[in-house]
Amino acid sequence: MKTARDLMTSPAECLAPTATLAEAARQLSQHDVGSMPVTDGDLLVGVVTDRDIVVKGIAVGLDPASATVAEIATPDVVTVGVDHDAKDVARILAETQIRRIPVVEEGRVVGIIAQADIARTLGDRLTGDIVEDISR
Repeated sequence: MKTARDLMTSPAECLAPTATLAEAARQLSQHDVGSMPVTDGDLLVGVVTDRDIVVKGIAVGLDPASATVAEIATPDVVTVGVDHDAKDVARILAETQIRRIPVVEEGRVVGIIAQADIARTLGDRLTGDIVEDISR
């Protein structure tokens, strides 16, 4: 049985709550991702997306050079544990319509699983179903 530990990329790239929106945008661009966990030390405190930066930040007039990730991050994050079954991880991605999910152990981010990680591991049919569900 494959688990989240088998699927995840580790260590996960994360943002600090004190990072500015501009810094966050650069990190998302550099890593070619649309979201990143926000951690205080190793502890998960939120998630921020490129859409958050635009809609919750720039669109409401926050200065990207001084506003912080803490001001716009979503605090309630969907996560999986390292021992979650890989098919359960895929189901959670589909049900919650997210493309990346932090893997946590005792509240600490130890990795990240992307939709592409599912595709590489679980086969075409399941991947197709997940992509379809995420895109609804």
